[in-house]
Amino acid sequence: MTMTDPIADMLTRIRNAIMASYDEVEIPCTMIKVNIAKILRFEGYIRNYKIIKDDKQDRLIIYLKYGEDKDPVIKGLERVSKPSCRVYTRCKKIPKVLNGLGINIVSTSRGVMTDREARKMGIGGEIICSVW
Repeated sequence: MTMTDPIADMLTRIRNAIMASYDEVEIPCTMIKVNIAKILRFEGYIRNYKIIKDDKQDRLIIYLKYGEDKDPVIKGLERVSKPSCRVYTRCKKIPKVLNGLGINIVSTSRGVMTDREARKMGIGGEIICSVW
């Protein structure tokens, strides 16, 4: 079965694992998913991630982060740009998530980065998703 939107599948798997209070979630691995996981770890939304090499397809394991009383650190994930409707923006028009409390993950000509980094570098791109 082919998947039309693997990034939305990744975000849905993370969202479902958080709702079920899992410690980790396993996702089929691609480079853009690894870059998104790097950003989530750097921003403090997940504990860590690990890539497991396999003969068929590599797997990405994301270790979710919880606070006090098993409160998830990730409150929400939303896919912004979809295969049917891409959302591109200039650096000055990148929207803020919850007035700067969340992040947008942006795919630019210089790689995948947060909205803050894209604004600082002065480049725009495709808004992949929002995390808060």
